[in-house]
Amino acid sequence: MDLDINRCIMNFKQLGVQNIEQFLNNYAQKGIFMELEKGLISAEKFRDEVRKITANNASDEEIDAAWCSFLVDVPTEKLEMLYQLRKKFRVILLSNTNAIHFPYAAEKYLKHNGLTISDFFDKCYLSYEMKMAKPDIEIFNTLLLEENIDAANCLFLDDGIKNIEIANQLGIQTYHAKENESLSFLISDDTWC
Repeated sequence: MDLDINRCIMNFKQLGVQNIEQFLNNYAQKGIFMELEKGLISAEKFRDEVRKITANNASDEEIDAAWCSFLVDVPTEKLEMLYQLRKKFRVILLSNTNAIHFPYAAEKYLKHNGLTISDFFDKCYLSYEMKMAKPDIEIFNTLLLEENIDAANCLFLDDGIKNIEIANQLGIQTYHAKENESLSFLISDDTWC
């Protein structure tokens, strides 16, 4: 998913959260934002906590809009690639996400040509449901155990280098995806020879 942290920061500042940078970055959140990502607090509690650190009494909708402005898009070609990969492989999503972002993203960005998220992924492992987040080794071990799969038989793609490093430690094959990179090589027959 393409992200825009600067837009998100600007929108939270407009709500009155002046120190928002101490909570957010592209790869890991802190404080109440990480608590939400790990499912340690509810969306309602998160919104109440945001209101405590704002200069105004922002509505739930305003807080959700600011938070969801972090999410930009999933390029169509990546959705098509996932759909093609799923014809040959088990495709799993392991995502640091939360009870506000995930439903929004699934509805707005993970639909294409009549397909929905269940057409792109065999299973979704979501940090807020698992009560853990990348790059903690525990989330990778849990996924491997639940999937009953050997780490060496997995290919993990991520844009976060810390996530890649932890997966490598477990023997998972990895690929560090760069921003706006085409991953079309994944559906090339030459890739799997």
